[in-house]
Amino acid sequence: MTNQIPNKIYLSEDEMPAQYYNLRSDMKIKPAPLLNPATLKPVTKDELTPVFCQELVDQELDDTTRFFDIPREVLDFYKTYRPSPLVRAYRLEEALDTPAQIYYKFEGNNTSGSHKLNSAIAQAYYAKKQGLKGVTTETGAGQWGTALSMACAHFGLDCKVFMVKVSYEQKPFRREVMRTYGADVTPSPSEKTAVGRKILSQHPGTTGSLGCAISEAVETAVSSSGYRYVLGSVLNQVLLHQSIIGLEAKAALDKYQIKPDTIIGCAGGGSNLGGLIAPFMGEKLRGQADYRIIAAEPASCPSLTRGKYAYDFCDTGMVCPMAKMYTLGHDFIPSPNHAGGLRYHGMSSTLSELYHQGLMEARAYEQTDVFKAATMFAKTEGILPAPESSHAIRCAIDEAVKCRETGDKKTILFGLSGTGYFDLTAYQQFNEGTMTDFIPSDEELQPGFDSLPEI
Repeated sequence: MTNQIPNKIYLSEDEMPAQYYNLRSDMKIKPAPLLNPATLKPVTKDELTPVFCQELVDQELDDTTRFFDIPREVLDFYKTYRPSPLVRAYRLEEALDTPAQIYYKFEGNNTSGSHKLNSAIAQAYYAKKQGLKGVTTETGAGQWGTALSMACAHFGLDCKVFMVKVSYEQKPFRREVMRTYGADVTPSPSEKTAVGRKILSQHPGTTGSLGCAISEAVETAVSSSGYRYVLGSVLNQVLLHQSIIGLEAKAALDKYQIKPDTIIGCAGGGSNLGGLIAPFMGEKLRGQADYRIIAAEPASCPSLTRGKYAYDFCDTGMVCPMAKMYTLGHDFIPSPNHAGGLRYHGMSSTLSELYHQGLMEARAYEQTDVFKAATMFAKTEGILPAPESSHAIRCAIDEAVKCRETGDKKTILFGLSGTGYFDLTAYQQFNEGTMTDFIPSDEELQPGFDSLPEI
């Protein structure tokens, strides 16, 4: 095999992973269990099955099985856009004048424009297999809702999406893609649900949050015969499906005997970051290799860098189980000025436990700095990145600049989780100089912390 590393490293369909990897299986200290808020005891399978699909419940509660077979129907769909490319960012390296080698795993080469389709198609498959009529969900910036609407159209399922109000208004084109695929899209909080009406009465004029939208989606699912709720991030089942990102990335790097020193992912609820780092963190946990892993999050919603590690409700309406995670409090309403979808109040329990153990780092970035990195990446690599992904780009650029200053020839891998073609309003604000940064003060964060349940 030639030593020359191509600009893009592709795996063949035959090299695509046929199993998901369960990162929790290699964790000596497991993530704390979800708790039933009424009993404060770990939730059981029977308690979760009215909310989630049966097989997804099994995946959610399993922290010992290392691999799960990917269903044939899901693999067949994956092959329409996977394996996704691993790209060497030669032009970005040149622009930065860095000795670092930069690679990114590009997940935006499908109509949904992001990695979200990896889990959406799996969850829709399990819902169809169970004989359900449809599913409900929430979406922030819209990537998850778009992906799920595509997946439901593929399997002939009804799809009800509660979209965070500020994104519903700021991103009409993302909304219209969902509707094109047959989804019913409602701005959240809404008058359609009891919890939505309660939130509106308590917070008149609110721009909404993922926590609000989750509450409405869960209420709709449990009150509608033949429906279940599905989620695009945070939960263990989602990180399991997204492990295909990291498995493919590692296989492509191994093909050329490349070992990354630093692995970077943008972090909101944890689906993209958890999926990218899964096999690498697995090696780290097993003592087979060591990597520096960095979570890049928004300074306007800094759950890892400024949150509390505690049990909290996964939703604003307090209808969901409680998870132990780094959280800003389920009452936290993020600033609407942030253009990305990284606006959830908490972080995946799995990633929170890994961070708590010191196995990975976290950094928070302001919005204008993120868009400076996005613009540089677009000019050098020819892809307009999603605002969410651009947090990882910002971090990767910073690390590459450090290598220029120290002369270290490190290998950096980051996840390019999606494209930004539905985020042009944000790019317009940045280009016109009207984009602002918002960093909540300690006083502004305190009400969210005050809402944490006492356990």
